[in-house]
Amino acid sequence: MQHAIISGIASYVPDDILDNEMLSKMVDTNDEWITTRVGVKERRILKEEGKGSSYLGIQAVNKLLAETGTPKEEIDLLVCATSNPDYRFPSTASVIQHECGLHHAYGYDIQAACAGFIVTMQAARAYIESGLYKKIIVVCAEKMSSMTNYDDRATCPLFGDAAAAVLVEPCNEELGVIDGEFHVDGTGLPHLLMKAGGSVLPASHATVDAAEHYVYQEGRAVYKHAVSDMLSSSQHVMERNGLTVDDIDWFVPHQANLRIIEAVGGRLKVPEEKVLVNIQHRGNTSAASIPLCLDECKGRLHKGDKIVMTAFGAGFTWGALYLIWAIDPKK
Repeated sequence: MQHAIISGIASYVPDDILDNEMLSKMVDTNDEWITTRVGVKERRILKEEGKGSSYLGIQAVNKLLAETGTPKEEIDLLVCATSNPDYRFPSTASVIQHECGLHHAYGYDIQAACAGFIVTMQAARAYIESGLYKKIIVVCAEKMSSMTNYDDRATCPLFGDAAAAVLVEPCNEELGVIDGEFHVDGTGLPHLLMKAGGSVLPASHATVDAAEHYVYQEGRAVYKHAVSDMLSSSQHVMERNGLTVDDIDWFVPHQANLRIIEAVGGRLKVPEEKVLVNIQHRGNTSAASIPLCLDECKGRLHKGDKIVMTAFGAGFTWGALYLIWAIDPKK
């Protein structure tokens, strides 16, 4: 049986930094309040007008192609996970595909909120295992600043802009995606959403005036469900595959909030040194957070490392993925 492996990884963050001191001049907050509650010190923001999530994704994909030496004509499919598409239509994947010159590849978007990477990896796994495609790019591109209300002190410290991309290919070794578990519960709708801009509440002067085109989040409800659901899905995947905490080399949670990361890792009893975290300098980059963290920590990863990833996002949608790392850092 062929397994779907990550054979290459790359990421991109904008140059502009928005740190807590700068944020405190925009809204009633301070560094101590932000650090204590969410663990973020700074985040990157894409400030250039006329550039959206696709711009971030294009940088990450071009970097991936260059670093892996992959000919563009060999890419069969590009799937973009994003909650911040450039447009209602066409897909952001189509923009990235065109701008990167991947003219032989098909492309489409997946909307799974902050769980976008692991959900899209499960789809890529199915394509690879079925033999339908041989080389797939999974790109997560999130201009979170486009939906952040910088007058809302509860949510604006959380989010940053970033993109990350992985190359997924078949392999006959016992590597790559081994197992995954995914759930969705629509009762989470009122707790985490953008209220306006869709077909239920189209954009109008009233919706703009009411600031309904930004992230709306009920923090306590989201925290409670995120901790419980990320924990249970991780436990289930570990149990199904006979994994103990000692067997896992790395635990990579969605970088939503440092308190959530610490709560899930603590309840799983994963040693702190096995938990990969970069939220302090990147903030919550939604679907991009897990691959961005993997890329920035890839020097610590070795071929054969057992990795459990978990994420939770709007929908509510959540899950966990068990993957064995396939990239030899020496190469």
